[in-house]
Amino acid sequence: MILGKVSGTIHSTINHKFYDNRKLMVVDKLGLDSKPTGAYLIAVDNVGAGVGETVLVIDEGNSARSIVKDDIAPLRSIIVGIVDHVQINRYLTSYVAVHKQQ
Repeated sequence: MILGKVSGTIHSTINHKFYDNRKLMVVDKLGLDSKPTGAYLIAVDNVGAGVGETVLVIDEGNSARSIVKDDIAPLRSIIVGIVDHVQINRYLTSYVAVHKQQ
């Protein structure tokens, strides 16, 4: 799983039919210090994330296809959570998974 920040959206008029009515997001990967690493990925939004939000991303095709229940989908990366804050080694940064179980 990857921690990232949504930096933009992608719009296309010609694409594989799997992507019809799906939102594609540009996600900048974050390091443990919450700063961008310089790497990015393009992910399908499965949770309604918006630009500027910190998200959890699965970047493995079989897991992503399992979430959308389509074994042949041309899919590698999918946003699976919106994050509020993360605690690492007793230090609290600016964001905890919104969708965690209580």
